[in-house]
This record gives sequence, structure tokens and C-alpha cells, in this order.
Amino acid sequence: MKELMTGNEALAYGAYLSGVRVGAGYPGTPGTQIMEKFASFPGVRAEWAPNEKVALDVGIGAAFAGTRALVSMKHVGLNVAADSLFYAVYTGLNAGLLIACADDPGMHSSQNEQDNRNYAKFARAPMLEPSDSEEAKQFAATALEISETFDTPVIVRFVTRTSHSSSVVEVDPAAVPPPTTEHKPYKREIGKFVMVPGNARRRHPVVEERIGKLREYAETTPLNRIEPGNDDWGIVASGAVYQYAREVFPEATFLRLGMVYPLPEKLIREFAGRVKKILVIEELDPFFEEQFRLLGIPVSGKDVFPIVGEFSPSLIRQAASKAGILPAAVSGFSAAPALDIPVRPPILCPGCGHRGMFTVLKEAGVVVMGDIGCYTLGAASPLEALHFCGCMGASIGVAHGMDKGGIPDRLVAVIGDSTFFHSGIHPLINTLYNQGKTTTIIADNGTTSMTGHQDHPGTGRTLQKQPTVKVDLERMVRGLGFNKVDVCDPNEMDDFRKILEDHLKSDEASVIIARRPCVLQSRERRTPPRIDPDLCTNCGTCLEIGCPPLVQQEDCVSINEAMCTGCGLCVQVCPAEVISQEAK
Repeated sequence: MKELMTGNEALAYGAYLSGVRVGAGYPGTPGTQIMEKFASFPGVRAEWAPNEKVALDVGIGAAFAGTRALVSMKHVGLNVAADSLFYAVYTGLNAGLLIACADDPGMHSSQNEQDNRNYAKFARAPMLEPSDSEEAKQFAATALEISETFDTPVIVRFVTRTSHSSSVVEVDPAAVPPPTTEHKPYKREIGKFVMVPGNARRRHPVVEERIGKLREYAETTPLNRIEPGNDDWGIVASGAVYQYAREVFPEATFLRLGMVYPLPEKLIREFAGRVKKILVIEELDPFFEEQFRLLGIPVSGKDVFPIVGEFSPSLIRQAASKAGILPAAVSGFSAAPALDIPVRPPILCPGCGHRGMFTVLKEAGVVVMGDIGCYTLGAASPLEALHFCGCMGASIGVAHGMDKGGIPDRLVAVIGDSTFFHSGIHPLINTLYNQGKTTTIIADNGTTSMTGHQDHPGTGRTLQKQPTVKVDLERMVRGLGFNKVDVCDPNEMDDFRKILEDHLKSDEASVIIARRPCVLQSRERRTPPRIDPDLCTNCGTCLEIGCPPLVQQEDCVSINEAMCTGCGLCVQVCPAEVISQEAK
């Protein structure tokens, strides 16, 4: 039978059918749903790890134990997990290890646009790239076979479109995955698994020999193939871009690459010998293009197509037409008409606890070093109260560096609870150890909100919804050695304001845990406040908190009661005191 699945779901399904029984990951768009789907299958152990490195170490350990494993993350997550990727390539494994890594061309939900094909070459790890959901399912099985045949982790690269687009997948309801008891016993091989320099020096030649064998495999695998057509132009493509290119150049000869590293040199030369010109179509870096040029094969690529942004059939048509590769008439392909729709900028949800926190921080005039999460929206208008965001966990370390650098402004670091568990603990320790005086605010809303409300070590639930130990942030921070620690509700603005001022006057490093449940999870609603239209001066002060239900009309401000959660922030900020709310 057939079923529509996203690429994320299909890869998880393929991994399950291939006998994977241990999965670990950290949520991150566009790859979050891989582990969520895997967790739904019977008999598997799936978990959210505090960060991607921990997740990959868990997957490596499971593979050492002889059990096939799946690890998932987004592209920047592989930066966090890179140490573990590199050692696992050296040690090898004892069972298949599939690393699902989702890139984000166009930066729909990311701070950069890195092309993780470069990690495959850098680490000497084979990489596959499916172009639709059926291939995602099939490539999961192939990746695990390659992993076990060549004793190496294998990366399966997605991009946003293959992760989130749905296409038809062959599903067999009667399929029974291999039993979990059939696995290789672990052998204690110090020379293989203990990467001290002496052993690592002996393993490096093994890695290079393996890559040579993988290149031979790349020549014969059906993952890479020539699709015959008109030989005037030969098109090189992979992944989602292959689908776009096939639409734009339906008659061309294609070199379709499903194994994107290492590349098949003989197949490439055969392809080059049968076409007149070669056009490499790839998102982001000229990864294929550079390999072709190193082989002495002339190609067109980034001289035609952009090196930034996400591709589409329309973009490919326009670029090819501009370069004279397609006739000008084709570039007139009718796109969807532009619609005059009001812009809806990203904004914190009505009732979000971060709004009260940033309103007070803005009022206090402090410099705010931010982090990755919903609270990054504190930088958006009208709040404009967050002044830095780099990567997961950077807020605390950067704030400490600014403190040591002698910034005269009052300074705080803001980090969410999930991000704190991910990569905030170590920089917080560093602040304490190196005698800093930064105030760190942990915005604790009890979930990983930005990626869809996944659990983390502070929620008391696992990915598979089993009750577990709930890490107490206050006890943890105090246990690290912090003396000045306060917990408050940031929507109680007077209390938060007093606590913040007290911390900013202190000469020691301190922590404020700003705790308010995510409103999308708690569903907390109170009676909406009322604005007296006769007394409202229409000064617009309440609008400065950026709460969507507040609307400025000609004579006064009104409240959209359908959107309002009754959080009461507008009551607290109104200078004319004309907004009132029933008592709790």
C-alpha cells in the first residue's frame, strides 16, 4: 500500500524497518520530526538528549553494543556533535549508525546557511542525500548497510524541502523488523576504541583506506546513476534540487547523485564523455562543482546559479534563461501572482512570559545578550530589548566576555531552559569560576517551545512520555556555587523589576530564574482586561509591549478579546490606569 509521508517521517520509518532500536537527538527545525516519528514505533528506545553531542555519543554507544542506532539533528547541531563524529569515524563501530542531519537553505529557522556536505568530506564520513520521501525510507536501510559494511557512521543529509514535503511511500503493514536480539557482541578492542594518540595514528590510515573502498562502492551503487536524455546539456544534481532541475530540464541527460560523498570519479568521467556541456545545479556551496574541476572537467555552476538561498524551479529557470542556457521564452513561465497581503512579522504569543521580562529589561536600559529560542523575538519591534544572538549557549559566555572587556553598561544574559540544558551550564560555571559579575536570566517556560514543545531534562517527562527525574534549575544553580539566586514570575512586573535591580547592583555573578509556563501548553486564560474608552488618552504606551490583542484605533486602544489570554501586562504598564481586570 502507499502512504503520504514527509521525508522526516519516511526516514524514521525506514530506520525502524531496518532494525534500528535506539534513537537519540535534539530538536531543531527542519529535522525535529525524525525522532518524534521514530519514538512512536513499538519496541524502540528514543530520547531527547540535552544536546547533539550527547545524542551522538548515545548513538555511538548503542552501535558499540551491537544495536543499530539513529541520531537526528539540524545542520548547526552537527557543529555541536562534531567532536563525536570525528572520533567515531576513527574508531568505527559494531553495528550500523545513521546520522540524520537536516540543512536549512534559505534559513527558514536558522542562524546560518552552512552546507553540511562539507562535514562529510572533512570527517571522511560517507553521506547520502534523498530527493523524496520514498528515497528517504530506502536510504535509511542503505545507510545502515554501508555503515556496517565499511565500519563507519553514515550521514543522511536532508534539506528543508525534503524534510517537510510529503510524497508517496511504499508501506507494508505486515513488515516485521529484525528481532532486537540479533546483534554482534561487544569486543574489548583497546587499539580500535581508545583514541589516544598512538592508537589514533594507527587508525588514520584505516580511515583513508576505507574512503578508497567507499569511492569504489560509489561507482557501482544505484544511488548514483546516469539518466539518459538529450546530450546537449548534462545536468548534475542531488536531493530536492534534482526534482526542481528535472522539472526545468525534462529532456536533459542527468547525473543523479544519491551518494554525495565520496563521489564516483569513473562515473563522472563517463558522464562527461557523453554530453557536450555540464551544468551543476546545487544549493549553497559549489561542492560538486569543485570536485568536477579538480578532475579537470569544465562545468558551469555558480557562475549561473546563486551561492546563497534556497532554490526553486522558478529560480533555476530564471538563472538558466539569464545565462542563455534556456530560451528567453521559457523564462516567462507564469509564477503565482503576487498578493497584497499585510505583513505579519514574528512576534511573541499573547500571554507569553517573555514579554513581561523584556518590557522590564527595556525599561531598565540594560544590554541584553540573547540566545536561541522564542525569546530571541525580544529583538523584534516594538520591544527591541535583545541586542545579541549568535548560537546555542553563546549568551552567557559573550556576556561574561563583555564584562571582562570593561563594558560600562549594565549587562545581563538571557537563555531559555532547554537551551540552558543544551549548552548553558558550562559558560555559567565559567562566569562563576572566573569571578565574573554577570546576571544570567534563565527564561524557564517548562518546554522547548520554538521547535514544537519537546520535553527536556527540566520537564520530568521523556520523549516517549514516561515520567522521569525532573532537574531542578534552582537547586542545580545553587549546587554550582551561586549564592544569589531568585525565582520569579516575569509577568509580575513589579516583583521582577525589584529582583532585577537588586541583582544588577550586586558585585557577584547571579542567576534569576524567570519562570512562567508557555501559554501554548498551559492554555491559561483569564478574563480579558477592560479599557475605559472615555478615559483612554490613546498614548500608545500599552502598545510598546507588542501584545497582538492590543489595537490602536482612532480615539483609543481596544483589546481583541478572542486573542487575549488575560495576562494583565497591559494593566501594569498603562500610565493612565484606565485598563482594569477582575481579580484572580
